[in-house]
Amino acid sequence: MNGIYLDHAATTPVHPEVARVYAELLTSMYGNASSIHGAGRAARKLLDDSRASVAGLIGARPEEIIFTGGGTESDNFAIFGTAEARADEGRHIITTGIEHHAVLNACKRLEKRGFEVTWLPVDQEGRVSPDDVRKALRDDTILVTIMAANNEVGTIQPIREIGEILKGHSATFHTDAVQAFGEIPVNVGEIGIDLLSASAHKINGPKGIGFLYQKNGTKLVPPTAGGEQERKRRAGTENVPGIAAFAKAAEIAHESLSERDERHEVFKQMMTGALEDSGIAFSVNAGRAKTLPNILNLSFPGTDIESLLVNLDLAGVYVSSGSACTAGSIDPSHVLVSMYGDGAEQLRNSVRFSFGYGISEEDIRTAAEKTASVVRRLAGQ
Repeated sequence: MNGIYLDHAATTPVHPEVARVYAELLTSMYGNASSIHGAGRAARKLLDDSRASVAGLIGARPEEIIFTGGGTESDNFAIFGTAEARADEGRHIITTGIEHHAVLNACKRLEKRGFEVTWLPVDQEGRVSPDDVRKALRDDTILVTIMAANNEVGTIQPIREIGEILKGHSATFHTDAVQAFGEIPVNVGEIGIDLLSASAHKINGPKGIGFLYQKNGTKLVPPTAGGEQERKRRAGTENVPGIAAFAKAAEIAHESLSERDERHEVFKQMMTGALEDSGIAFSVNAGRAKTLPNILNLSFPGTDIESLLVNLDLAGVYVSSGSACTAGSIDPSHVLVSMYGDGAEQLRNSVRFSFGYGISEEDIRTAAEKTASVVRRLAGQ
């Protein structure tokens, strides 16, 4: 692919080692993991090994991992499954205004079904206050769903502190870790998480594969009816090659986590430093927060999103204005609205740069030069 791909928060290229595993298994591991013959048993072993592998990376037990079709399904499974399982105990849910649309729209749908949702605010760094969570808790709160890290500005949320608060409450604690898994360490036992969502395509794995961690004893109603796969929790024949590829991608991501974090922090400093040297005006959204190392969200005064994205694309720099799930939408980023309020200039001129596999320092220098040139022209600087 020509151009510099700096949209790894949207999706990532498949790692060559992962692609090799995936391609080999597509033809060699064709048995149904529910079959009792040799081909089925071989598929079952690979499925069990993959489950144990990803479970170990988050401090979970293998039986607590449910493989799904991706992050959105995992989020929906957690939210709708909890609502249905616990509706007789209460109908109150707590979340934030900066969640991914897989969580936002699921909660909005539950509102239409008679559930009450408390939408917590965030500060200008995109961070939710644990004290706000504490204040919002009620006797009838059945679910608290707060992301581990934001996919647009990268802010890492205080889920450990929130987990401590919820230890004294019966509410189920779900975290959307799709952007965080493989980028920062997450241990479900240490944090006190009941449900956690993750996805393969964010960590150089294939698209269409994810998992939901369900702590033993956590109530959850399966979203579909069918066979007894995934311990009767997610019907449908398992995608064994995709699951094994996910496990390989997760293994690589966690083994290289520290090294990648250091490299991506260097990329951030290189990018902002080069833009400062160029003399153009810009600011870093969530610049004072602890953020994911691979996400850098910048505001360029005097420009607008559409022109920025089109001109950067023409210059061969592939970035986005936020969540890829809203590509083409004329609505402002709900994350930036939550951070800055309606009408803020950041809503009209912010771009997300996100780093990952295959990016070099030379790519960052070139991207910064081209970005400065585009911004200077559009803003008349």
